[in-house]
Amino acid sequence: MVFTTQIFTFVFLPLSVIIYLLADRLSCIKALNGLFARLRVKDFILILFSLGFYAWACFDNVFRLLAYIVIVYLLALLISYAKGKGKYVLLRSAAPDGTETAKKFYLSVIPFALAVASVVFVLVYYNYSGFISDCWNKLFGANTHAVSLTAPLGLSFITFSAISYLADIYRGQAEPGSIVDCVLYLSFFPKVISGPIVLYRDFHGQIASRSCDFDKFISGANRIMIGFAKKVILADTFGACLNEIPKWDIDWITAAGTLLLYMLQIYYDFAGYSDIAIGVSKVFGFEFKENFDFPYRSKSITEFWRRWHISLGAWFREYVYFPLGGSRKGIKRTLINLGVVFALTGIWHGAGWNYILWGAINGVLAVIERAVVNKKGYIKTPSAVKYIFTMAVVMGFWQLFRFQTIRDALRVGAIAVGYLKFDAIPYTWQYYYTAPIIVFAIIGILGATVLGSPKIKSVYGRFAATKVGFVVSQAVLLGVFILAIMFMINSTYSPFIYFQY
Repeated sequence: MVFTTQIFTFVFLPLSVIIYLLADRLSCIKALNGLFARLRVKDFILILFSLGFYAWACFDNVFRLLAYIVIVYLLALLISYAKGKGKYVLLRSAAPDGTETAKKFYLSVIPFALAVASVVFVLVYYNYSGFISDCWNKLFGANTHAVSLTAPLGLSFITFSAISYLADIYRGQAEPGSIVDCVLYLSFFPKVISGPIVLYRDFHGQIASRSCDFDKFISGANRIMIGFAKKVILADTFGACLNEIPKWDIDWITAAGTLLLYMLQIYYDFAGYSDIAIGVSKVFGFEFKENFDFPYRSKSITEFWRRWHISLGAWFREYVYFPLGGSRKGIKRTLINLGVVFALTGIWHGAGWNYILWGAINGVLAVIERAVVNKKGYIKTPSAVKYIFTMAVVMGFWQLFRFQTIRDALRVGAIAVGYLKFDAIPYTWQYYYTAPIIVFAIIGILGATVLGSPKIKSVYGRFAATKVGFVVSQAVLLGVFILAIMFMINSTYSPFIYFQY
């Protein structure tokens, strides 16, 4: 099931919200409060709807998901049990001068390492076995063939959530909880397919304390409406236009336009999904952190990654960058750690050299920026120059997502800058870029940049806080949502781009 479909919008979401809020109201009745709390009625309602949501996409996979969750929970219990014993062994190592050093090695490390290795193995088996097999064949002239497998929906995001669950328990930052807690965390339908990636300790702390009130409901509903508009009106419109444009036999203006449109499409597609996910979660009483903060206002690649897919960056910082030493062990080690993080980020997005190159480009630029950030030349560089360079790089490397091969991405770039030309062009840019597309592109650019201005956000916040402002803002949002529904009904289905990761 997908958020921007009629079955979700008009059936699944209203039904789940009505039943959940009814259970929430009944749990407030003094005579029923204790019973509802012991039976965890609200949690079971969310679990049932979450499993139904997942089963709608692929019925068979929901049983694999349940088996996966049970195994992860048992591994977490094993880690917790080992930690509770508190036992450790001494590892002795000889120093160059002949002396010996001893370090404590807690036995809980063993089940934790095995648990993480197990969930990572599942991800690699489904998503990367074919790519690894191809690389092996090319390097050693072998003829191995990996079994073609369809990965369960949302496997990458589920894996990251599972690692967060195991790591937070191992670190003592959260308890394993009950099997209900584990199932709810790993299957919660607003985030199960494409995030945002919520750390277990943040989620677990809200399971018992969450509450539903009018302000949360309105705030959540607003985010849902905004998300629908981003996805259905903007992202899908840009995507439909891009689908009509051929890869080749186009003029440079058309090619340059595709770079811009895809840059806008991937932002509004994923940001729209995140808005809906955060909004739906808030309706059910959960508060998730923001996943996007106007990334197209960034003046460096480092800043871009603080604003784009924030939950993914937070996960890598928490479970990769900091354990490697972060920035605490000198500039050289810091640069190496940054490189490792971006390499893994590229590999996480997909099994292909285009994703690896994409991660490498981001990593190299982030390392360079970290090395020169305090240099006079960089400090004196005008902000406009930094911004233009950053956006040009971002626009360029997004093409590695759009095309399956690096060659195709380079070719469209060559056309856009006028390096590659064609003698016969069936249609010029005027045929593809009609007035509505241009208007939507302008709205998309302004929405991704100007609306992120602190001054504008401050003015809007003060206006919306007034009674008149609240009524006007709600009326505008409702009107935009109705328009988005009309777009959704009248357009062909367009899946979320990040569903493939």
